[in-house]
Amino acid sequence: MPDPEEDPIPLSAIQHWAYCPRQCGLIHLEQAFDDNVHTLRGQAVHKRVDQPGVETAKGVRVEHALPLWHDGLGLIGKADVVEFDGAGQPYPVEYKHGSRHKAADIAACDDLQLAAQALCLEAMFGRGVPEGAIYYASSKRRRVVPIHQDLRDQVMQVADAVRGMLQSQKLPPPLTGAQATQRCRGCSLRDRCQPEAGQATVLQRATRALFDPDADVGTQE
Repeated sequence: MPDPEEDPIPLSAIQHWAYCPRQCGLIHLEQAFDDNVHTLRGQAVHKRVDQPGVETAKGVRVEHALPLWHDGLGLIGKADVVEFDGAGQPYPVEYKHGSRHKAADIAACDDLQLAAQALCLEAMFGRGVPEGAIYYASSKRRRVVPIHQDLRDQVMQVADAVRGMLQSQKLPPPLTGAQATQRCRGCSLRDRCQPEAGQATVLQRATRALFDPDADVGTQE
């Protein structure tokens, strides 16, 4: 349970942490953000839905930039689009640039952000939100996302992790390995993060150990 005296966590931080904890720290702890082609495309996609407004089409009320919050989880933010049917059932739709053919682990980060929105809507309207959708601007297609229990649990775990980072004021380390190769390439904060610097430090320590007679580098039979 979050401390009521603490500032709520932005919903965007849930997606940022799932993608890369260090990216989340740079944005939400150090207030750093740089643009690249990917962020600019994302801003262009959100330009319309970021304007608050309501419209009705085929009996469905569509609200843009709807403020969201969940006091119990300490979350706050807004939904790109929430559709309400004739019975008032909310259905969140998160807009993303690109196509729906994303790598599964990257798509999972978007799903987590959508699930956080669903939990907020449930708390606000007192209705279950069993699913939502991700709308991909390039393909102009939706991908339906069931809001299952695993996703709900992950939202709470990530919210706790982000809250712990903000309390400690410690920037998480860079990603490493194959995950870093995939995710760092398109990150607008790569120059600030300098993930290669951390990898170089590990290599330097290993190299020094080779020439240290007291270092335990293992033996071969």
